[in-house]
Amino acid sequence: MASPDQTSSLPDIFDAALNLEDTHFKSGYDEGFSDGLLTGKDEARYVGLKSGFETGQELGFYRGCIDIWASAIQIDPLCFSTRVQKSIKQMDELVSKYPFNDPENEVATDVVESLRLKFKAVCATLNVKLEYDGYPKSSDVGF
Repeated sequence: MASPDQTSSLPDIFDAALNLEDTHFKSGYDEGFSDGLLTGKDEARYVGLKSGFETGQELGFYRGCIDIWASAIQIDPLCFSTRVQKSIKQMDELVSKYPFNDPENEVATDVVESLRLKFKAVCATLNVKLEYDGYPKSSDVGF
């Protein structure tokens, strides 16, 4: 029979069985983390491209409106009030101020919000119903 000192130094044959759940948990976690990291990057890239495209499309819409209104002003400088002309100029400055190279900049959100407000104000003053298609029309909102 083995002495008590020898028994404590022998490896326990049940250690592997007792740690089996922990081993599989860690293995599964590591595998899931690696797969999630790759999938997350792909999904983030897709969401970023979609969001960037939508923002660019909205800014392009406003740029087109500004250019048309500016052309009308060049043809007939008195076609719009000075207040509307000032708002159109402010819209032009806002589009120029948008940080295209750093869209995560806090200024980006502020610029787009200011553009939306100026656009609505100009349209209301001109009594025209222009709406950007990327957002729900006020007539589509139901309560």
